[in-house]
Amino acid sequence: LNNLGAFLSALGRREDALALTQEAVDIRRKLAQSNPAAFLPDLARSLNSLGNRLSALGRLEEALAPTQEAVEIRRKFAQSNLAAFLPDLATSLNNLGASLSDLGRWEDALAPAQEATEILRRLAHSNPAAFLPHLATSLNNLGAFLSALGRREDALAPVQESVDIHRQLARSNPAAFLPDLAGSLNNLGASLSDLGRREDALAFAQEAVDIRRKLAQPNPAAFLPGLAKSLGAFGSVLSSLEQHEKATGIFAEGLQHIAPFYQEHPDAFAPLAGSLQDSYLQSCREADIKPDEKLLIMRKK
Repeated sequence: LNNLGAFLSALGRREDALALTQEAVDIRRKLAQSNPAAFLPDLARSLNSLGNRLSALGRLEEALAPTQEAVEIRRKFAQSNLAAFLPDLATSLNNLGASLSDLGRWEDALAPAQEATEILRRLAHSNPAAFLPHLATSLNNLGAFLSALGRREDALAPVQESVDIHRQLARSNPAAFLPDLAGSLNNLGASLSDLGRREDALAFAQEAVDIRRKLAQPNPAAFLPGLAKSLGAFGSVLSSLEQHEKATGIFAEGLQHIAPFYQEHPDAFAPLAGSLQDSYLQSCREADIKPDEKLLIMRKK
């Protein structure tokens, strides 16, 4: 059930994935009551997945509790068996940081992200094949949280390292790692733009868009939201370079992609849809272009 939920989530079938993952949690919680030593680690795995599924549907407050519970279980087991449970603890810490950041709790998110990165750096040193992908993800998260806290100089190094690792991994296995590379490129472009290096930022933002366009062609349900996010980042860099007419077209494309997702799951996609719409309207004003009313998917209060 847990694995099937993961597969459905990867296909963009978010509601179906949530139901199966919740069932897996319920079963494993019952099993863990009678035999905690045997089944608590499996419960933590399903709780981790449940937090991810809830987050994907925009149920951010609900996602926090199972994610925190997974961390608590895995920390307890890691104390007695580091080799077996430290990697799982790092995964849950990363998810906890992401869950807290989704709620705007950036300061709280930073500590678990830093702890996860430290753990994974040690693990990757001894076993790079197994742990470099996880380290890259953790570095990407850490950079994003530092940037959100205004620590722009500190954010650049971990995000750059994440891009370097993901690029290396994507060369040998593009199907597995191109989505992660696109996410890291997005963050690197944002970090460079924040530091005033907008020409450098433009190249990375464009690369993220190109990757996600290719990914979305065979699997739009899974990858169009990511493409919309990358288009928003690309348009923002174009706007900062005063290429307002081109930015308007980019934001418009992003709105077209995100519209059906927002209509189906408004809680999950309202932040991205709202950001794209606000950026589109601002860009239209800057370029002296009349907005297309059909693109305005969110009603203004």
